Amino acid sequence: MEEITTLSLSEVNQATDTTQARSEVLIEDNSTGIIIPGQVLEAAIKVDARRYLLFVTDDVIFEEMLTLLLLDLSQGIVEELTIGSAYTSGYFEALTVSPCSASFRFIGDTTWTVKVSLSPTLKLFFSDPRGVSRPMGLRKYIDISANPAPARADGRR
Repeated sequence: MEEITTLSLSEVNQATDTTQARSEVLIEDNSTGIIIPGQVLEAAIKVDARRYLLFVTDDVIFEEMLTLLLLDLSQGIVEELTIGSAYTSGYFEALTVSPCSASFRFIGDTTWTVKVSLSPTLKLFFSDPRGVSRPMGLRKYIDISANPAPARADGRR
């Protein structure tokens, strides 16, 4: 895995009161035809020859959510997950990429680590850290962990 700067977003639809902004993914300013939710590309990681891991936000002050998207150039969005919740604010920062994982900070003093597998693995319900949401399903490619665990609304971990 390696961080890249040749991937960018071009806004397709602006956010409304009820819908998230949507953007097209560009690689070296060339259209991919892949439309994703989100407006601001925080970072992009090339996982392998055909897959990319994107970190996207919506530029909403005081209620920022971070969306992680695993893209395949031939399939589009393979997996999506979101970190955050209502009335929380966070900044995406301190991205560190290694050959097998990526770590970053978002919301409080939590360091998040993601790993992308080559093939899908079984997704166990309630196995993601607090604050992570993803669509229902039985398989996943993205493993995510948090250290320390994010605090609950009452401040406890």
